[in-house]
Amino acid sequence: MNAGARRLIAWLTTATGWLLVAWLAWQLWAWGVQHAVWQADADACRASAQAASRGACWGVVAEKGVPMLLGHFPAEAHWRPLTMLGLSALMLLTWVCSPARLRLRCWAVAGLVWLPLSAALLHGGVLGLAVVPSVDWGGLPLTLLLFLGSWWLSVPIGVGLALARHRGGMPGLLATFIIEVVRGVPLVTLLFAAVFVLPLILPHAYTPSVLVRAGVALVLFASAYLAEIMRGGLQTIPVEQSEAGKVLGLGRWGIERRIVLPQAFRVVLPALTGHAIGLLKDTSLVVVVGLHELTGSLSLALSGDPIWRPYYFEAYLFVGLIYALMCLALSTGGRRLERHWLAP
Repeated sequence: MNAGARRLIAWLTTATGWLLVAWLAWQLWAWGVQHAVWQADADACRASAQAASRGACWGVVAEKGVPMLLGHFPAEAHWRPLTMLGLSALMLLTWVCSPARLRLRCWAVAGLVWLPLSAALLHGGVLGLAVVPSVDWGGLPLTLLLFLGSWWLSVPIGVGLALARHRGGMPGLLATFIIEVVRGVPLVTLLFAAVFVLPLILPHAYTPSVLVRAGVALVLFASAYLAEIMRGGLQTIPVEQSEAGKVLGLGRWGIERRIVLPQAFRVVLPALTGHAIGLLKDTSLVVVVGLHELTGSLSLALSGDPIWRPYYFEAYLFVGLIYALMCLALSTGGRRLERHWLAP
């Protein structure tokens, strides 16, 4: 086959691919925008589904958007989870847009200020707020609470496990055992063990709520994987740098904090960003133990409503868009941090 024939085949393949993409884009536009039903009108949605030019029913979002986003939280106290979401968006926007040197401080603020403040808003019992049991929490606030809480707590635990395994000795053996055991089972198994097995071991009076037990499982899971990511970064640091720190009079912790850990974080930063995105999506698994986060609230909102139940697909697209925006914010912040830390 000569060069002219190969170029023709390549051109035809490219043109066919672009035509297929254009056709799919047009079909998506016609279904999702042009012929879609935007108002909360179930009759219009059923008529659109039976018409030749079938369109999406975004009215399910208008009708069920609040239950999907906030779960079963009492209607008279909806301002509390909405305030938490506003604070979360402000914190995330500040983290993405702030100078890279301030990102770690934003992470510290997330744990020291945002986490207890969000828990207080949802639970109540302070400043005259009515107590709302954790079983009534759900939707996007619960997803953010589980993700940010487990991520914030897993970073120091994971770094400690990585340092212990990297140094070896008895602490290294213990850290290796914990990491391998946790990484050797699925997250669903950890959730079931924390929620259903832990109450059989602990006295009833000292058994924490289902939310706390599920959070502990997420923290252990995230810490084990983060520890292995960090250990890979620690192995890239030449031993001569630690020896140079000893010559300068730094102690073991000073060497780790000022020399080793900053360089290790720079090396593993892309992997840490991917780990955070994966942990955000893994929070959806808590639905198997009875916690109705974002996807669980969606199922709860539609399963008992025969009118809007047929429009699961549109509802899942809406929830998927929320997850995509949160993951995009995390990846954007990670790239900005990479450009600052990895700049020559």
